[in-house]
Amino acid sequence: MMRPMKLAGSELMFGENCLEYLKTLKYKKAIILTSRTYLEKSGIVAKVKSYLDEAHIEYTQFNKIEPDPTFSSVRAGADLMLSYKPDLIIALGGGSVMDAAKAMWVYYEHEELKTLEDILPPKPIPTLRKKAKMCCIPATSGTASEVSRSVVISDDKTHIKYGIGNMEMMPDIAICDPLVTASMPPHVTAETGMDAMTHALEALVSNRANYVSDVLCEKAIKDIFKYLPMAYTNGQDMKAREYMLNASMIAGMAFTNVSLGIVHSMAHTIGSFFGIAHGNADAIILPYVIKFNETNQDAKEKYNNLAKDLGFNTMSSLVLDLNERLHIAKCFKEIISDKDSYFAKLDEMAAMALKDGCTKTNPVIPTIDELKDLFTKVYEGV
Repeated sequence: MMRPMKLAGSELMFGENCLEYLKTLKYKKAIILTSRTYLEKSGIVAKVKSYLDEAHIEYTQFNKIEPDPTFSSVRAGADLMLSYKPDLIIALGGGSVMDAAKAMWVYYEHEELKTLEDILPPKPIPTLRKKAKMCCIPATSGTASEVSRSVVISDDKTHIKYGIGNMEMMPDIAICDPLVTASMPPHVTAETGMDAMTHALEALVSNRANYVSDVLCEKAIKDIFKYLPMAYTNGQDMKAREYMLNASMIAGMAFTNVSLGIVHSMAHTIGSFFGIAHGNADAIILPYVIKFNETNQDAKEKYNNLAKDLGFNTMSSLVLDLNERLHIAKCFKEIISDKDSYFAKLDEMAAMALKDGCTKTNPVIPTIDELKDLFTKVYEGV
């Protein structure tokens, strides 16, 4: 099936100090969406507000978005928008903030939508931009939500994470300034960076991959391999921060068009059941799934050619080496102590991962038993 590609919204800014682009925007009222994080202490939020002041744009702020955004926080933000009536939505933060902001946007534009179920697949996302445009300013180099059509929102009661994707939710403006990411602590740098690496490696071997996505993925993988350890070691290394943010961005351009694979299906599932940070889960699962995917000869060839370019015989050994340098666990038993609880949920986790939307674009479509085997391996480290 032929699929048109969309690489970003209408305005894409990247490079140091591009945050100043906010001064040129022509809007009346903005809402700034953030979490309660280091961005306040680092002065980034104040800088955003000063640029809006220079642009003569009124603003209010909502800062109650949690690390794994729930529908209740989405609903609260949308309700504030409905009363404040902004024509510009600014999401300033990591993937959770940007995902929540895009979901809030849908409910703001369409008051008839009330529940999470109202936007879950196969229901379409209705037309947006009648009330507001969306501007995303990433504070991490990982999710690429600033150039993606996707969001992940958790159900408040079940804690199940739901992935929703529609090109209508592609942000209109993306401002990728490495200065915004400079205050990320090392473990967040590592985990979000490995999320970006996973995006690139999964899109590379997606069964929808194409020439353009391959070019984007290969560049992202090479730059992440080189610059992620540098950014992890020295968060003030602005060259490393800039390369990481750009690599995350182009990996996002790739996966939002050709989708992902079962690393994400499994990470969404483990995150739902055990609250493991998404990037951390991706990093742990990734080498095991690479080995599984090598039964597909096209995927194996892509992995090996790129690994050899970077000095490794296999892609799984490259990822394991990178994880070790970033002090990421080798398997889940190192961070999930309740083994009985984990294996009691094995059938349920395999079934959930099989239904995840990312599974259908994996180069090898797993059976339920193969997923159970993978969940066992990623826990035990075998």
